[in-house]
Amino acid sequence: MRYRTDIKTGNSLSVLGYGCMRFPKIPGAAGMRKIEELVVRSIDGGVNYFDTAFIYPGSEDALGAVLEKNGLRKKVFVATKLPVVLLRGPGDFDRYFRMSLERLRTNYADYYLMHMLTNLELWNKLVSWGIVDWIARKKKSGEIRSAGFSFHGSCSEFQRILDDYDWDMTQIQYNYSDENFQAGVTGLKAAAKKMPVVIMEPLLGGKLAALSPEAGDIFRTADPSLSPAGRGLNWVWNRGEVTTLLSGMSGMDQLEENLALADRAEPGMLGAEDLDLYRRVLEVVNRGFKIRCTGCNYCMPCPRGVNIPSSFAAYNLSYSMGYIEGMKHFVTSTAVISEKTGSPGLCVQCGRCEQHCPQHLPIVKNLAMVRRRMEPLWFRVFVSAVRAVLGKNQKTAAS
Repeated sequence: MRYRTDIKTGNSLSVLGYGCMRFPKIPGAAGMRKIEELVVRSIDGGVNYFDTAFIYPGSEDALGAVLEKNGLRKKVFVATKLPVVLLRGPGDFDRYFRMSLERLRTNYADYYLMHMLTNLELWNKLVSWGIVDWIARKKKSGEIRSAGFSFHGSCSEFQRILDDYDWDMTQIQYNYSDENFQAGVTGLKAAAKKMPVVIMEPLLGGKLAALSPEAGDIFRTADPSLSPAGRGLNWVWNRGEVTTLLSGMSGMDQLEENLALADRAEPGMLGAEDLDLYRRVLEVVNRGFKIRCTGCNYCMPCPRGVNIPSSFAAYNLSYSMGYIEGMKHFVTSTAVISEKTGSPGLCVQCGRCEQHCPQHLPIVKNLAMVRRRMEPLWFRVFVSAVRAVLGKNQKTAAS
């Protein structure tokens, strides 16, 4: 494992961090055993930075339980986040912070982030509620070691937030498909002069790990030993301004591959020929990603039951892998499940989803676009027939 220095604290952070939002979603004891195996193995492999958040379902609880059971808390740095979107007043600072610590079974957070700041106005609202003094008290008591923020907004707003407070760290989205998206490379360079920078979505929610055959062949022809996922991580590690990147490793195969890659991660390790490969792959990728959804699920649940991330994934797949493949995904994950769940046609344009989207996608507009492509008249007739058959079978079974 390679390490890079937190220039504010002197901590040596593993270049590979564990993004705990995507822990395996297996119910019960089997799921906890799987998570424990992954966390313990990652620490054995040198990972010492774990990122979670209050609003990641079950994540803080699972991480806290594993660290406590195996006596590993003091061997790692834990980052969790204040759910800004849920705050109703200054009294919520302590309430959510205490709940996070209880779930994590610890009495301090190594890194505590304002979750999903989008603009200076939102930060100023927290300031007006006394967040600066609150952070100072928590740092003095040792309950917060470093304070930072995760960001989803424009580069100009990122710079304004960056300059408004003496932050200890920041977390931004960055990958070879999004070099100039949100904070982008400009924000990365500006932040790195002042603090450690943690990267989220290095594979765009897995999209850059599951490339189309045309895009994947470009990488495979150059070096078949490197997977598209490995290529994506290497591109991020190539930047010396990056302190660590987060990977949501949900399987041991992913973890082992990433550990091996992290053993060789160095700034400037990509040459001109390597970078040209990314340019060529990106040309192909951009033809397929019509909707730039990362599958983070912040838009969910939809009050009408629309499966928003799966709808967008199927739509993109219909372009990158062909209409039939996209339709297979759409049928199995959305429209045929039930007449009351899944389909974009259930959207009533309430806009609640757009209020929570960190990518600021026009979700309502995009859902209408998905429906036009993925739910043509023949498909709606087919779905109605399938539902009728299913309903008839259920009645027969009940009788």
